[in-house]
Amino acid sequence: MIQPVSRPVRTARPGAATVLVAMSGGVDSSVTAALVHEAGYQPIGATIKTFCYAETGGPSNTCCGLEGIADARSVASRLGFPHFVADLAETFATDVIENFVSEYSAGRTPIPCVRCNSFTKFRDLVQRADTLGCEYVATGHYARIETDAAGARLCLAEDSIKDQTYFLWGVPRPVLDRLLLPLGELRKEQVRAVARRLDLVTAEKPESFEICFVPDNDYAGVLRRYLSEDHPALSAGPFLLEDGTEVGEHDGYARFTVGQRKRVPGGFAEAMYVVRIAPERRAVILGPAESLAVSALEAEAANWLAERPRTGERLGVRIRHGAPIVDCTVLSVQADRFGLELKAPQRAVTPGQSAVLYRGVIVVGGGTIV
Repeated sequence: MIQPVSRPVRTARPGAATVLVAMSGGVDSSVTAALVHEAGYQPIGATIKTFCYAETGGPSNTCCGLEGIADARSVASRLGFPHFVADLAETFATDVIENFVSEYSAGRTPIPCVRCNSFTKFRDLVQRADTLGCEYVATGHYARIETDAAGARLCLAEDSIKDQTYFLWGVPRPVLDRLLLPLGELRKEQVRAVARRLDLVTAEKPESFEICFVPDNDYAGVLRRYLSEDHPALSAGPFLLEDGTEVGEHDGYARFTVGQRKRVPGGFAEAMYVVRIAPERRAVILGPAESLAVSALEAEAANWLAERPRTGERLGVRIRHGAPIVDCTVLSVQADRFGLELKAPQRAVTPGQSAVLYRGVIVVGGGTIV
């Protein structure tokens, strides 16, 4: 196993004078900027303008809304460094929202934050850093960058509850060499303590958990704006048992995901769950809890952040954000695809979600579950 050596942000290195800091307007990114500043770097704050405060509307008080811009600018002003807004609404719509709609239409459950990190946010940050002459970029993610003889590695955060490596597996590998993650060794209460010490406007700001372009978690409403009224994903179809028996009618398979129990028919001897979506039949397939247990999975669109695993290698895998890392064995691996056998069956392995691989604390890479 690779033994990483910490690459902290506490002390600026010669030649690393300027850092582009992604600032959403929340407490985490505010403290990231503050720690970069205290370490002796010269930060430049950048707030990415995406969808949620464009003409289509959305909440202004989230960390990526209009209030977020104002709070980020306030923090930058208080700490004495420049701040600008990067308008990525068009790119975000193509990379993230269109993919979101396409995946739900295909009966899968996407993770927009993974898509944004992989295709939009980090690539743009690096490009803008190059334009501005910044050697590094910094974000407020709870993860760590450590360095060994092979280069930079993305690693688990010290705070296992806040760890966000699940959302970062798709970041382009070269980005790691230029990435600073000051919060990786901190806990949330420590982050707020820094914000209070510096009297930052974001010190008591609540966390935002919703998807930025899905106000009130009404993702079906987003789909309705992009799909026709009679699109199969939003049209009536059958609830089927695993043996094909029809037991009711739903109002659109895009409103359901694997593992869901809410809004499925009742009256059975045991609780029933969504075990599969069959878009070709507009069907939502139901089964008992034991039908959700999966002992193997396959993932596509793989991205490797460390040495690609070998067939037969034993690793850890996380299949949902907040889920524990479980033991697995690599059954097959290609440049853009891998298959896994899980040591213990896992519940509700969901197409469209991520399977993230770990070699100890190091993120090996990940892919989208198919």
